[in-house]
Amino acid sequence: MKTKNNKIKSYSAVLDKKYGEPGTESRIVAEQHAYAYFTGKLIEDARKRANLTQEELAERVGSNKSYISRVENGKTEPKVSTFYRIAGALGLSVDLKPIQS
Repeated sequence: MKTKNNKIKSYSAVLDKKYGEPGTESRIVAEQHAYAYFTGKLIEDARKRANLTQEELAERVGSNKSYISRVENGKTEPKVSTFYRIAGALGLSVDLKPIQS
C-alpha cells in the first residue's frame, strides 16, 4: 500500500491502524473474525469440489443447511468435533504438524 507521498507502508502498519496493535482486544476480535471467515471458505470450497449442496453436507454431519451456511459465511465457527465431522464428510483429513522455522 502506498501513502500520499508514494512511500510504501507495511501491511502490519495498516492492520495496526485499522484493528489496533497486536494483542489488543480489537485486534484479537478482528483476527478471530478472519479465522472464522477463512475456515468457512475452506469448507465451502471443499464442499463444492465434492459436488455437495449445503443440505447434503448438513445431512452427513447431523446438522442443518442454515448451520452450514453460517459456517461457510464465517458467521459461526464449528466446534472442533464438528469440524472433524465436516472434514470427514468431505473426504478430507486434518493433518497437524509442527511449523518449520
